[in-house]
Amino acid sequence: MEDIKKMYKKIVKDNFPDTIKIDIGGQVLLYKKKVWNIFDADENCDVERGLRYGENPDQPSAMYELINGNIALGDARFFDIDTGLVSKVTEKDMLQVGKHPGKINLTDVDNALNILRFLDQKPACAIMKHNNPSGAAYGSTSAEAFEKAFWCDRIAAFGGAVVFTKALDVETVKAMVPYYFEVVCAPDFEGGALDVLKKWKNLRIMQIRAIEELSKFKTSRIIDIKSLMDGGIVLQESQPFRIKGKEDLRPAEAVYKGETYRIKRMPTEEEYRDMLFGWYVESGVSSNSALFVKDEATVAIGTGEQDRVGVVEIAIFKAYKKFADTEVFRKYGVPYAIFKLEASRGLRDMKDLIEIDVHTRNVHAGLEGSVVVSDGFFPFRDGVDAAIHEGACGVIQPGGSERDFEVIEACNEQDVSMVFAGQRLFKH
Repeated sequence: MEDIKKMYKKIVKDNFPDTIKIDIGGQVLLYKKKVWNIFDADENCDVERGLRYGENPDQPSAMYELINGNIALGDARFFDIDTGLVSKVTEKDMLQVGKHPGKINLTDVDNALNILRFLDQKPACAIMKHNNPSGAAYGSTSAEAFEKAFWCDRIAAFGGAVVFTKALDVETVKAMVPYYFEVVCAPDFEGGALDVLKKWKNLRIMQIRAIEELSKFKTSRIIDIKSLMDGGIVLQESQPFRIKGKEDLRPAEAVYKGETYRIKRMPTEEEYRDMLFGWYVESGVSSNSALFVKDEATVAIGTGEQDRVGVVEIAIFKAYKKFADTEVFRKYGVPYAIFKLEASRGLRDMKDLIEIDVHTRNVHAGLEGSVVVSDGFFPFRDGVDAAIHEGACGVIQPGGSERDFEVIEACNEQDVSMVFAGQRLFKH
C-alpha cells in the first residue's frame, strides 16, 4: 500500500521537446515548453520542472506557452502572444506550490476561466472537478459566490479547484478553510487572506492577474486541436460568442404538419437572468449535459450522458442526494452517509434522517422555481417532463428537434416558459 501512495507523489519525467513549431498553411506558431524553478522540500532546493504528470501518474505530460506567431483564418484572429492565462503562469504567480501541479490542476483552472469569462456582472466562483464544474455561482461578494457554488455539490467539491473572478479577502478564505481543495486561484489576495490559506501546506495557490480582464476573452477565438488514435488530428474553431443577452434568445416556436406551435408564457426577468447564467456555465460542461439553475447558481449538474432524458434524470438524482447531504451536514456536522451508518449502529436517531428525507422530497430538493439548461435539443418531451415534475419553471435549449412541437406542448400544459438559443453547446 505504501508503494501505491508513493505513485501520487512522484514527478514523472517527460520526453517532450523544449519547443514545438506548428505550420498551418504557412502560418507558423512557435511554442515553448513551460517549466518552473520550484522549491522541492525533499531536496531542500529549487528544482526546474514542468508538469507533475498527466491525467494519471504514469502519463508524462507537458504544457506549452505560445511565444511567437499567430493564425488568421478569415476575419478571425485566433492567438495573441501578448495575453495569456494559465499557460502564462510563472513561479511568482504560484504563491504556494503545495504539491507540484499536474495537468488536471491546470486544465481545471483553464475550464473554470472558460466559464467565468462570461460571468462579469458581479463576483463569481466556479469549483471544478475533473474538468467539469461541481458548482458555479454569482454572489454579491466572493464569499457569497463561493458558498452558493460549494453547496451545489459539497461532496464533488472535495479536492476541487476553486477559481474566483475577484480578489479574495479574509472573509472568503475563512469560508473555504473548513474544506479540502487542491487549487485556489484568483486575480489577487487581500489583507491576510493569503496567510490564512498558506496554513494548508499542500494547497496550490495561484494568482492570475489577467482574470481582472477576463471578459475580453468572451469574443476571442482559439483553434481546438485534438489528436486521434492513429496520429491524425482534428482542428476546429472555438464557438463564437452569440448569446450576449436575452434579446438573442427567441421564444420557442415550431411548425409541425402545417400547424404552428408557440410557447404561451414568456420568461420572467428572473428566469431570463438564470437562463443566461446557466447558458454560460453550460459552455464548460461535458456533453450530453443538463443543469438546473436558481438565483444565479447551479442547483444540480448532469454531465456526460448518452441520452437527453437520462442526463436530466441524473441531475435530478444528484440534486436529491446533495440536498439531503447538505441538510444533514449543516444540522449535524457530518455527511449523510456517515449519519446513516452511525444511525444503523444505534449511535444516532434514524428518525432524524427520515425527517430530512421527507423534507427533501417535499421541497423537490430545491429544484422548484429553477430553470433547466440543455446543451442540445430535446428529441422527446420526456426530458422536460422530468424537469417540470420537479418544479422547473423555465427551459433554455438550442431548439431544432423534429419534435420541438411536443416539447412546447409539454411546457404549455404546465405554464412553463421556454426559449431557443439557436446554438448548440456540445463539448467533448
